[in-house]
Amino acid sequence: MNSESPDSGTQDEKKEIKIQGTYREYGPYLTIGIQLAAAVVVFFFLGDWFDTRYGIAPIGKLVGISIGIVGGFIKFFKSVASLIADEERNRTSDKREN
Repeated sequence: MNSESPDSGTQDEKKEIKIQGTYREYGPYLTIGIQLAAAVVVFFFLGDWFDTRYGIAPIGKLVGISIGIVGGFIKFFKSVASLIADEERNRTSDKREN
């Protein structure tokens, strides 16, 4: 016998849709930190490669980390500004509809 109610399939579908909506809403915010960390890590390893290739340790790593931090923060602030602008645009359009 099936212990589920007849509406359980639709409830599961509603939950799935709600979860997807949450991911869509918060996903861009979650990726911002990952982008910043990835920029620092990638440029650190690029600096490490320069250090081993040209024997200039630790200058390559320091320059790589610096470039990664600066580039990562520039991307971070541009992404945040874009997300804020999108959110403000959505609020303004919602107010106009009412």
